[in-house]
Amino acid sequence: MESEANKMGPGAGRDTKAAALEGSPDQHPKAGQVDRLSRRSIRDLLAKTPLFGELGADELDLLAQSTRKVRAGHGDVIFRRGDPCAGFHIIVCGQIKLVHASAAGIERVMRLIGTGDSFGEAFMFLERDYVVTAEALCDTLLLHVQREAFFKKLDCNPQLGRRMLVSLSHRLYMLMGDVGAYTTRSGSQRLIGYLFRAAQGREGIPFRIEMTKGVIASRLNLTPEHFSRILRELSERKLIRVKGREFTILDPEGLRAFSD
Repeated sequence: MESEANKMGPGAGRDTKAAALEGSPDQHPKAGQVDRLSRRSIRDLLAKTPLFGELGADELDLLAQSTRKVRAGHGDVIFRRGDPCAGFHIIVCGQIKLVHASAAGIERVMRLIGTGDSFGEAFMFLERDYVVTAEALCDTLLLHVQREAFFKKLDCNPQLGRRMLVSLSHRLYMLMGDVGAYTTRSGSQRLIGYLFRAAQGREGIPFRIEMTKGVIASRLNLTPEHFSRILRELSERKLIRVKGREFTILDPEGLRAFSD
């Protein structure tokens, strides 16, 4: 992982954090996309984000002075549980997973975050250390917005505060939906819902999910064994076809009606 101010050398380890220091199931960038975006100025990148897109030119220039680019490759750690939070991140391009590891070393994916999403705001506002670890799932470009600069902007821009509240409220709404799904829907129903979201209406047409099956299983609160068993049963019933990371919904109505 590299930041604009401090780039990793060839011998740097995978766990190296950013020097100065939540989408669609498939958020992996196209070839060369991260390289092209990383060459753009921080000001231009901020202007393209939903949160800061309505700021004026002077406001963007000031905010850009306290914002830096962070580039991460697959498996790079953005921050670890217990690290202090000095701001929040926006994903310009790519995908991040937020994970929590138990004392036994069992990893649970808490949130998958894609292009245009942000994360870390709650820790920033509460001035708490991170309680999760953020790891890149692919080549990813982020912006890290420094806390004090953002707070100053909030003091004089109530519209920005409202947009932040909308973003956090939406996240809470989605979290409540997740909790409801975990407690009221079976593992098969959770996986089927995920596949329909990933297909984005492409029923009968193959689509790829670039994440590993282990990451998907963890996000759906399933063991890898249970996840594989559901996929196998759905395939045997000719409801879906699976070839590596390529999926096809063969029988949408049958899949919707499926129950354990």
